[in-house]
Amino acid sequence: MVSLIGMAQEQLNDYKYIIVPKKFDGFKKVNQYQTSTLVKYLFTEEGFQTVYEDELPSELNNNRCLGLTANLIDDSSMFSTKTSVVLENCKGEEVYATAIGKSKEKDYKSAYGEALRNAFKSLNTVSYSYNGKADKTEPVSVSMQNDVKQIEEKPESYEPKNKQPMVQQEATRENQSYKDNRPKPSNLNSSVQAPSAVPTASSVVINAEKSAKGALYAQEIPNGFQLVDSTPKIQLKIFKTSLPNHFIAEGDSENGVVYEQGGKWFFEQYVDGKLKTEELTVKF
Repeated sequence: MVSLIGMAQEQLNDYKYIIVPKKFDGFKKVNQYQTSTLVKYLFTEEGFQTVYEDELPSELNNNRCLGLTANLIDDSSMFSTKTSVVLENCKGEEVYATAIGKSKEKDYKSAYGEALRNAFKSLNTVSYSYNGKADKTEPVSVSMQNDVKQIEEKPESYEPKNKQPMVQQEATRENQSYKDNRPKPSNLNSSVQAPSAVPTASSVVINAEKSAKGALYAQEIPNGFQLVDSTPKIQLKIFKTSLPNHFIAEGDSENGVVYEQGGKWFFEQYVDGKLKTEELTVKF
């Protein structure tokens, strides 16, 4: 065991960075269940320089052999969540794999969080310290001679200086967030504007017209979604019914239904014995 730990430590010390994908293979959405932000945070806690795959520093972008790419292996079953993380070098060779972390939590976000934290316990015995070896390696090059006959030159496009990143993420002990700054389609005839940012990759954005709730963000839960405000605090939970696009809505002080009709979404509830209907802007 001591010999294996020593070999693992020596191999990991040869690499300067850990590269984390924003969407792991097998998942449908970016940062689904906050797996990417959590993996980045856990590697950072172990002393690694951890970066997202689309935010590489210049030296790593020029020489991918400086880093290892993290791949999440999902062996979950109906009754439990099982995950591990495998690190591969620039040649696609496996360098290190964590133990398999397990969880029996029913909520997917909680389950993957617990399983990943258990998997990373195997790194507690590895004292990582970069030895500078990767700086001496040459970047892997691929010959593409005769593969491309002609490349059309594209006109240079103007990009403003100090532009805001299209996607912003944070992975710290206090905050794990995902913010999308890409342009949203506008509706000049609507008095309600789409929010400029989405806090999680699995979000459904809901703006209630003439509602005190303001913008709500939907996070996937079993059988439906939970709607949170920007604080974040859960305001409503909506649950699927036998009818398509009809949900039962439950909150601390209000209950009703959320449904689609004529291409629009509405939230209905009884207030003081009277039916109140609010139009919602919903983007899935």
